[in-house]
Amino acid sequence: MSSRPPIIINRLDAERLQRLIDEAGEKDLAVAELLEEELERGEVLDPEDIPEDVVSMNSRVQFTDLTRNRQMIRTLVYPHALAGTEDGISVMAPVGAGLIGLRIGDIIDWPLPGGGEIRLRIDAILWQPEREQQFHR
Repeated sequence: MSSRPPIIINRLDAERLQRLIDEAGEKDLAVAELLEEELERGEVLDPEDIPEDVVSMNSRVQFTDLTRNRQMIRTLVYPHALAGTEDGISVMAPVGAGLIGLRIGDIIDWPLPGGGEIRLRIDAILWQPEREQQFHR
């Protein structure tokens, strides 16, 4: 893996993500391990201290898959909320796990199941709970 920029994670998100990791089944194990690495290397802040340009859980994010030159808009959600979110991407999906904690302009090389990598760039955060002062959603 060639590039992982520094990340910032909301303390509440970190606690919930750790529970997901601890409860991950065999099919989610690879993503859970990557997500745990991200939690370990990330700077954890209180929700009120999260900068407005950081991808947190429930953020609506515009990003580009630089590997395929494809721009997407997705809302980063917990797996249980995926069905109720029209443009949702689960944090337990390979691409979703790669988005958490990144800032606008960050580029990350992220591993894919079965080998290979995807290169993602954060272009914009269209909605972020912390920016809207929804600290405990």
